[in-house]
This record gives sequence, C-alpha cells and structure tokens, in this order.
Amino acid sequence: MRFTALYPLHSHSYDPDILEPAAVGAFARTAEEAGFDAIALTEHPAPSRRWLDAGGHDALDVFTMLGFCAAVTSRVALMPYVLVLPFRNPVMVAKQIATLDILSGGRLVVPVGTGYLRSEASALGSEFDERNDLFEEAVTTMRAMWSGEDVTVHGRHFDVVGITSRPRPVQQPYPPLWIGGNGRVARDRVARLGEGWSPVLQDERRARTTRTAPIPTLDALAAAVDDLRRRLDEVGRDPASVTVQFQGERGRFLKENEPLDAYLEWLAAAEEAGADQLIIELPPRADAAVDGLVRYGEEVIARHR
Repeated sequence: MRFTALYPLHSHSYDPDILEPAAVGAFARTAEEAGFDAIALTEHPAPSRRWLDAGGHDALDVFTMLGFCAAVTSRVALMPYVLVLPFRNPVMVAKQIATLDILSGGRLVVPVGTGYLRSEASALGSEFDERNDLFEEAVTTMRAMWSGEDVTVHGRHFDVVGITSRPRPVQQPYPPLWIGGNGRVARDRVARLGEGWSPVLQDERRARTTRTAPIPTLDALAAAVDDLRRRLDEVGRDPASVTVQFQGERGRFLKENEPLDAYLEWLAAAEEAGADQLIIELPPRADAAVDGLVRYGEEVIARHR
C-alpha cells in the first residue's frame, strides 16, 4: 500500500494557521520525511455557501500550492485531487501540467474528474450539462498538446490551429492521468484513457451529492475493482499497470484511542480488495497535521516498507 497525504483544507472550518507559508512548507517536508508517497490538494475554486454549510470545504489553487510544495521537497509526488477538467481551457491546463511536471522534476500525478457542483461550474463559465463531453475533449486536447508538433484541434469552445506547445513534460508521453469517479463511466474512462482510478468510499446519501455511484464498503470496492480489471482485459491492458487509489472514512487520521491492530487489518483488507494507494486526511490545524504525519509514518507507513 502507498499513501497520499491530503492537505488539511478538506474541512470547513479550519484553523487559519494552515495557510501560513511556513505551515505549508513544514507539512510538505514532513510528509516526505515520514515516507508518504504523495501530497494532494483538493480543487474547489468556487464553492457555494450552501455547499460549505452542508459540509463542503474551501481550497487553495492547486497549481500554485503544489508548485510551492515542489520547491521545498525533492521526492514526494504532487497531486491535484481531483483536477476538474471542464472548469479549464484544455490548452492552458496542458501548459500548467507540463510546467509543474518540469519544475518538480517529473513528480506530478494528475487525478482528473468532471466535477459535481452545478453552481461552481456556472461561476467558472463552464456548461455543467456538457461536463462529460468537455472532459473527454480535454484529455484528447491535452495529449495532443503534449505530444505533437503543429497541433490542430477544433473544440466545442476553442480552436487550436497549428500550435506547438513546448517545453514538454518530463514524464513521457505525459504525467499519469488517474480518473476520479465511482461509476461504470469512470471505470470505462480508466480503461480507455487513464493510468489509475480514484474512487471514494461513500454511502448513497453522499453519493447523491457527488453525482456518482455509492461504494459503501470494501466488499463493494472489490466488486468495482473486478469490473475495472474486466474492462482493462477487454481492451488488452494489464490490470497490474493501473493504480487504484481510494479515499474512505477509515483513511482519516488515526484517532488517539483507535487500536492500531484493527486499523492495520483494515488496510490489509483494502489491499485484498484491490487498492494500492490510500488518501490520508489530517487534522485541520498546522501543528496537529504535522504531528499526525509523523505518527502515521512511524506507526503505519513503516510497516509497509
């Protein structure tokens, strides 16, 4: 199992001290030193008040934040989680991804999704009902920009004619694209377009908010992974080449009174279900988050190395 540390802007509200540059730097360096494989930051550039009041959260700009983290680390991977492609012009986002991959020395991993908040899409000038088409178009356009000379793409809301985009990403042909979402459509996209899958363990109530299928248990995750493997086999791809990263309730930071043996058993069950990377959520306070990274590294990650 590999481990991703989610920067603690995932709850509302949070302690303002986690926005201090020194706190961001300490979090990134400590995550790397503690053995985490990646640092992630959620993307919500325009959350609505209604969504925040219902349990949503704020966020920093993912490329600015992860660029800052790249500058103070040398090994840990950097991950926007997830990058909502329909919010962005695909030509511009291809340039942003290539730039961060270059300046981090090839450490960028890019989970991508369609988004699920209509109000957020509207605020950003994106047609919510077109989000699936815009997503597919973005992946096609980004790949063309990263790999081709004299690129021409006629999109729904843009025209690329004879464009060459340099410099190209360090990782060739491009940084890994992982597909976010729980449903069959997401798994089909992984088989066609992705190097990884990023589902979320969630019940039916939460799934209605995120507009995707529920995956409430590890047994349900195992069934979904089996479906993904079947789809990969059908298109001639090796299932072992595709990462399965998930986020779930037990991925939250270890509670002080939580038996470690029970937690480790749950991790083993997650691996048995087919997962090989876990999102870890930390307390939304600077000192507590750093302490949590150290503890998790010592008590959990060290046992998986």
